[in-house]
Amino acid sequence: MTTIKPFRGVRYNLQKIPDLSAVVSQPHDRVESLKDKYYDLSPYNVIRLIKGREQPGDGEHANVYSRARDTYHTWLQEGILVRDQAPALYILRQTFRLPDGSLRARQGLIAAMELTRFDEGIVLPHERTLSGSRRDRLNLLRSVATNFSSVFILYPGGSINNLVASITEQPPAWEARELLEHEVLQQFWVVTEPEVIAAVAKEMAPRRNLIIADGHHRYETSLAYRDEMRAKYPEAPPNVGFNYRSVALVSMDDPGLVILPTHRLVHADRRMSGAETLEQAKEYFEVVPVESRAELESKLKAAQPLPRPCFGFYGGTTAVLTLRNAEVMDQLVPDRSIEWRRLDVAVLHELFIEQVLGIDKQAVADHEPVEFLRDAQAGYEAVDQGKAEFLLLMNPTRLEQVQACSAAGERMPQKSTDFYPKVISGLVALPAGVEERL
Repeated sequence: MTTIKPFRGVRYNLQKIPDLSAVVSQPHDRVESLKDKYYDLSPYNVIRLIKGREQPGDGEHANVYSRARDTYHTWLQEGILVRDQAPALYILRQTFRLPDGSLRARQGLIAAMELTRFDEGIVLPHERTLSGSRRDRLNLLRSVATNFSSVFILYPGGSINNLVASITEQPPAWEARELLEHEVLQQFWVVTEPEVIAAVAKEMAPRRNLIIADGHHRYETSLAYRDEMRAKYPEAPPNVGFNYRSVALVSMDDPGLVILPTHRLVHADRRMSGAETLEQAKEYFEVVPVESRAELESKLKAAQPLPRPCFGFYGGTTAVLTLRNAEVMDQLVPDRSIEWRRLDVAVLHELFIEQVLGIDKQAVADHEPVEFLRDAQAGYEAVDQGKAEFLLLMNPTRLEQVQACSAAGERMPQKSTDFYPKVISGLVALPAGVEERL
């Protein structure tokens, strides 16, 4: 059973922060290169809570986590942040244009969701997490006992948006644009009507096989925190705050649900030229040279969906690589499901990056020789300027592939999906401590 509840959210005080564009940010895992810009936007930007700066002399008692806690409580005392008087659900609508110029809108419902283990089959993951990021998020949650960012979760079926249509037909509580994805219009509504909240909770209750689109580290961290707190407070009631996690629920049928490709930029110091690399790749791939970037992108786009995985190569020479024989993946990773073995990204990592380039999994996980890019143009320029060796151009993973892998209990390779736009941080916070009741 999927249990969601309204909650008394902590939000920026519009009387003191009238322009929320200056205080919202990307999720914590996308802010590192923009941290200084977020700091400069406003002394109240949420970056100080979700991913603060380290300082000389940081240690056990004074660190980014203790500063986040102190900053949070100071902002509450100063009225920068205020707590809603009544429990509410919250709606986030994001309107944006795709590269082809078409306009899309995606709508999510933010609620407190009861945490469940993945083996219970209610919420499913689709990507692997890294221990360092989990540890970082857990330290923050232990210190502040508050969810500042919502986990982005997909649910099967539709109709939830229809249940809140009477709310979204009204003017939003606020509008904003975030620094990195500035082209996206962010609109926000507050739902306090008891009959609407009850209808939404009832509609969500029987749903299973919800999939985490973004925020795996945060969800797994909340599970770990819940288990710690249950051991520490065994008499706490079921509706205690640490049993819940703030989530942004989006229908898998939402016409604005978009997955962008994540390209791979290879920095490893290699002795082989691009032509030599492609010659070696012919052991596993059909290599079709192309004359230009435009032709590469056109052929790659036309190749989806194909039964055989493929990707593009740019580096001294330009080509489309298509897997010759799927049986090689069956032999190389027989313990993985067929859904996983047919993913473009799985083939790219297992055969090209590891077998052809000789880069092992740990190096990729550490982001040492391989950089993950949303913007292909930046990759082309890096190769042209000699700052990287190869750009590996990807098609986007399809939603049905995400669903198939999740249903099979599989975790996709790192950075297999990029759901666009991100669910931003700084919208509404959910207190998750032992004294909180939902």
